[in-house]
Amino acid sequence: MTLSPMSSAEEILGHLRGLGSLENIDRLGRFGIATEAALGVSNVELRRVARQAKTDHRRALALWRSGIREARILAAYTAAPKALTLEEARLWAGDCNSWEVVDTVADLFVAARFEQVLIPEFAGDGREFVRRLAFAMIATCAVHLKQAPDSALLAWLPLIEAHADDERNFVKKAVNWALRQIGKRSAACHGPALTLAEKLASSGNRAARWTGKDAARELLDAKVRGRLGLAD
Repeated sequence: MTLSPMSSAEEILGHLRGLGSLENIDRLGRFGIATEAALGVSNVELRRVARQAKTDHRRALALWRSGIREARILAAYTAAPKALTLEEARLWAGDCNSWEVVDTVADLFVAARFEQVLIPEFAGDGREFVRRLAFAMIATCAVHLKQAPDSALLAWLPLIEAHADDERNFVKKAVNWALRQIGKRSAACHGPALTLAEKLASSGNRAARWTGKDAARELLDAKVRGRLGLAD
């Protein structure tokens, strides 16, 4: 079936069901991805479907409401950032039940330029995947907001420090990811991020210590420093 911008949510869901496989569901599970509502469609195929279907915000909302893993990823790919509302973003955040979906919607929320409102709000939320979303958004900002001043990224370091002691796996990894991405953004960001990483590495908290050691290892790597123009 060939999809088009005129394809409905129901037509897209039917197409996705035809693409799924049990083998892919098993593979997704091995990566820690929630598969209870998965069809087993690869991300390569989902990107292809997104290119065919193109942006349609109302349809994206319908796809999200289906609760199906692939439909929700496709919703994030085909939603219109300028049409997305904060209320919709909050509802989607609360629905997230997998790190993969979290990291996908993080791109959309940053494209909608909701980071200043939602990052502190989500970081303060006790739910694991909502809090992960805050730090996935920071990591996304560090990479994709190329015109933003470095100071805007460095301003998130205190939030990273504040939540580095969260030992839940999916939060811990996102905190680490955010710190590393800030440190790799520029020479100006590298020093403050490395300083925080080294501070966390000496923490008495296991999660903070792991985050600090892992981030420092990457930020001290010769290739990273060379790309940033930092002398050994």
